[in-house]
Amino acid sequence: MARVMAVTFETHGQLHYLDPGEQQWRVGEKVLYPTDHGPEVAQVVWAPEFVDSQKLVGLPMCAGRASDADLRRDEENRRHRAEATSVAKALIAQHGLPMKVVGVDWIDRSEDFDVMAAIYFTAPGRVDFRALISDLARTIHARIDLRQVASRDATRISGGIGSCGRDLCCSTFLTNFEPVGLRLAKVQDLSPNPLAIQGQCGKLMCCLKYEHPLYADFKKEAPAVGDRVDSPIGEGVVIGHSVPTQSVTVRNRQGEVTRCPLVEVCPTSQRRRQRDEELAATPGELSVPEPVEGARHTGPTPAPFAGPIAGATDAPNSDDPGSGKPRDKRKPRHKKRAGFAGRKPPTGQEPA
Repeated sequence: MARVMAVTFETHGQLHYLDPGEQQWRVGEKVLYPTDHGPEVAQVVWAPEFVDSQKLVGLPMCAGRASDADLRRDEENRRHRAEATSVAKALIAQHGLPMKVVGVDWIDRSEDFDVMAAIYFTAPGRVDFRALISDLARTIHARIDLRQVASRDATRISGGIGSCGRDLCCSTFLTNFEPVGLRLAKVQDLSPNPLAIQGQCGKLMCCLKYEHPLYADFKKEAPAVGDRVDSPIGEGVVIGHSVPTQSVTVRNRQGEVTRCPLVEVCPTSQRRRQRDEELAATPGELSVPEPVEGARHTGPTPAPFAGPIAGATDAPNSDDPGSGKPRDKRKPRHKKRAGFAGRKPPTGQEPA
């Protein structure tokens, strides 16, 4: 088991995990997170605790508590980021470029340069921003790095609230984007309309992917909609599923509707009973009954052999493959009509 804590650079930003070491941190405290360009100030949102996970191994060590100088530097960098964002938006509009700024990083601790402003933007295609970089460098007085990102990465940087009412998964805990298809929506009984199941980035929602195994396992155990089951309110018909609560909705013959846990529902449909019997019957359990000596035969008695049929000969049949004679494969002849007999001849020809 590993001892892990989670921090974030923004109030509702991406979660980053740290090894707290031997110290005990509380939620809301400011600590230093090690980065490629030096330690940065982050806020604790998840107090240290032990987690049984093989993935949370080799985490960076917490660099300690943030000092007053670190907090002042962090506030100044936030002010520089806000100024760089407003300047970049104004110059982009002045140059008439199809670019949208989604985030800015202000880096002032690096061995290669003094100060750099990394500006993240989205665009429908390739953009010629050579003139824009010169104006940005003269206005911001820093090295400029323009980075074009995709729609999902832009949503992760900007953040937001999803259709479920919670913070976006990509801006909180998701680290990798996996392909999502409409087949996953069909398994989860969702509308196949892409407009109804897309996220703020315009792509299909990421939760369809990592929730798919839960729905697949539920489908294997739960009775299908329309199956007759035995429930606490009596025998009824399944009219709905609830995967998050691991329950099914049942309606009995009196019209009562209730939601029953999956463990309390006993399927009684013939199709499910047949499937259970097929799974229970293994090849080792199947056996053939042996004949009992002296048992009476109850079937029809075969007629005794009365000898060869009268008029039958021992000549080999020409249709028999073992007779030795080739089988006659000639087709019956049909009379052919000569010329145009019985039909009107074409123009300019005489009948034959």
